[in-house]
Amino acid sequence: MNHLEQQLQYPFNDALPGAGVTLEVAPGVRWLRMPLPFALDHINLWLLRDKIDGKEGWTIVDCGISSDQTKTLWDDIFRTQLEGLPVLRLLVTHMHPDHIGLAYWLCERWNIAMHISMTDYMTAQAWSARTDGGATGGERAAQHLMSHGMVDPDSIQQIRERSSHYPGLVPRVPPAFVRMMNGTTFRINGHLWTAIAGYGHAPEHMSLYCDDKKVLISGDMVLPRISTNISVFDYEPMGNPLPLYLNSLHAYDHLPDETLVLPSHGRPFKGLHVRIAQQHTHHADRLAEVYTACAVPQSTTDILPLMFKRKLDLHQTTFAMGEAAAHLHALYYENKLNRELCADGIIRFTQKA
Repeated sequence: MNHLEQQLQYPFNDALPGAGVTLEVAPGVRWLRMPLPFALDHINLWLLRDKIDGKEGWTIVDCGISSDQTKTLWDDIFRTQLEGLPVLRLLVTHMHPDHIGLAYWLCERWNIAMHISMTDYMTAQAWSARTDGGATGGERAAQHLMSHGMVDPDSIQQIRERSSHYPGLVPRVPPAFVRMMNGTTFRINGHLWTAIAGYGHAPEHMSLYCDDKKVLISGDMVLPRISTNISVFDYEPMGNPLPLYLNSLHAYDHLPDETLVLPSHGRPFKGLHVRIAQQHTHHADRLAEVYTACAVPQSTTDILPLMFKRKLDLHQTTFAMGEAAAHLHALYYENKLNRELCADGIIRFTQKA
């Protein structure tokens, strides 16, 4: 546990739900985990005891990726953890593969609706149908990363070959959805849950808060151990997502100190406002370091060793590149850096005189 984690409280200590089982974290709220084939090897999903139009059952929050293993684990959950009751609806926080990947399967299996923001639904629809890659793979992603200084030919070739990365994890999305917006409320087993929109990490991420239970399902907006990935990708090459993310965190300012945070990765914790303050400090420190480094021209690739001290695999590197570019762009849009496309085709940033 690092020193920042030590400032948080973990009510369940090191307890984790095993494969195919759940752990109750609040009355009517159950925690389960699904595996991921990445360095970040799990996602937390949530079951909420529910009752809709007099029918008893469960609401699922987020899905896991589309894979035979995930389906098998869900079958175990359905058989042993639902008390013989059906699934009544699906809420999806955002369109990243680990959150929406199996939505089509769950909705077809239970004949239920998926609730998600329109922005994330339309993005997922478009990306699952893409054949030219997107974000972390394909020719456009390769060209984008090359313009930011990735020149290793083996890495570029692997990026080009990952054109089916998103469709491989999200082969389909449900053909229809119910729109979630900031402030949308759900009556779940008599308790009111409110959607809170967030930006910067995904197009229109939705967290869910229940004041009765003092529980926040934070999705990827607030994580206890790692910082939320905030990236510039090829589909929005001039994006400025970092201020969007940091400003979004103010939407949680009014939540009580005793809020139990249920994150998509890591363990449930208390200390929401401490963690948000840590994130503001973290990004302020990174911005200061990046600005100092840009006393001489720096590409995004040049910035990577400054921001990421550990060894990264290629999958991690694509997100690290996006994160580094996000910090450079934040400083550029604050008019602190110049941004120049140099003769070698690489974008470099330098402090303004």
